[in-house]
Amino acid sequence: MRINLLCIGKTDSHEIKGLVQYYQNRLPKHWNFELTEIPDVKNAKNITPDLLKKEEAKLFVNYMEASDITVLLDENGKHFSSRDFAGKIDTWMNSSVKKVNFLIGGAYGFSAEMHQRANEKISLSKMTFTHQMIRLFFVEQLYRADQILQRKPYHND
Repeated sequence: MRINLLCIGKTDSHEIKGLVQYYQNRLPKHWNFELTEIPDVKNAKNITPDLLKKEEAKLFVNYMEASDITVLLDENGKHFSSRDFAGKIDTWMNSSVKKVNFLIGGAYGFSAEMHQRANEKISLSKMTFTHQMIRLFFVEQLYRADQILQRKPYHND
């Protein structure tokens, strides 16, 4: 299975980049994890939030195939415990899913088209975080899911 984290924009913080890389390096090789930073929409400050979300959707689609599972990381998505999230990953692996794309949208979230296209929506918290921090939290949760599935002592209930 291949796991992609698709993000709008780049991370400027060297500290966050380093921590994301730390967890990324610890992920199992058979997950074929890839973090893709999609460049920001040009002239984003000069267009409406709705148009910006539509333009970002066009960019996301360039990295996705129709057969992929698409999961939006969205504040209104479903909440999972770490064990439940690990179980979701395990289900996809055992169902021979080829690729799962987790998407982190821009500052205004996702367009209606992306919400319709998504197979699922997951919320990492009811709180709001920067898009850069979400990358770190998400990659750590992937690592935690791997440790749970391997029954290693990283996760404590």
